[in-house]
Amino acid sequence: MSLRAVLHSRTLLVACLAITVAVPVLTMRHLPTVNPWPMVLGLVPWIFGKYVLCPMRWRLLTPAGPTGPMSRRWHLRAHAEGELLGLVTPGHVGADVWRVRRLTRVGLPRADAILGVGLDRLVGALGLTAFVLLASTELPRRLVLVAAGIGVLMVVAALVVRVARPELLPRRALPRPRVLALSLLLSLGYQLTIAALLLGTVAATGHMLSPLALLGAFGASQLAAVVPGPNGASPKDGALVVALVALGLPWVAAVAAVALKAVVAWLPALALGGLSLYLYRRQARFAVAAA
Repeated sequence: MSLRAVLHSRTLLVACLAITVAVPVLTMRHLPTVNPWPMVLGLVPWIFGKYVLCPMRWRLLTPAGPTGPMSRRWHLRAHAEGELLGLVTPGHVGADVWRVRRLTRVGLPRADAILGVGLDRLVGALGLTAFVLLASTELPRRLVLVAAGIGVLMVVAALVVRVARPELLPRRALPRPRVLALSLLLSLGYQLTIAALLLGTVAATGHMLSPLALLGAFGASQLAAVVPGPNGASPKDGALVVALVALGLPWVAAVAAVALKAVVAWLPALALGGLSLYLYRRQARFAVAAA
């Protein structure tokens, strides 16, 4: 399915919403009580991290366009739009595709646009890794080897492209070390907001776990993201449930906490990303009509 089809597919949007809503509805009825206020308290910092810190990190790592760097507002809007599309595509891939498309539409070469989005993903992964190490999470050796193998394959692929198709590589220099350090700091801040959201959804089920242990469990579950799936019912979400159970959370509470985390992600995505996508499409129609 093309990105344009995803944008206009109400069936896909409804199906993804149905999946993310059905799981908590089926699990929370088995809990003695659910308190929404801890979840709300965790949601507020996470929204700031996801929709402010993350786009600012992306802006730092994105090469300037023909007329200079895009504004903060532009990055805030494009990132919010991408997050909504990411929720309706397996593996959140729609977010990256949309961000690359938005950059190329303002004149940035495709290779440079991919570089900016790829660096943003890499710095985000480094920030997550730092928190996982801080939480002293011991990952299974097999998963570590798989992750290392993927990294080696990416390096080999880049070397092959450099020799065989050098025109596909970005023509601009990589960001300076100071920019990379600031981007990593923003990534670390975002990881703290993820810990707040996880802590809030777990507390909503009537249980409590260590914030560092929660973030470690979240980091360990990310290795399952190599197998894509819908938001709220992906292998990554299943791995997070298993990790929470390993920390001592009952199965029903673990499933409910992960399901709640998936559901609340839709609220800002629909409000911020949906509104921005509507305005973007409206502006595009006016531009076509004026031409």
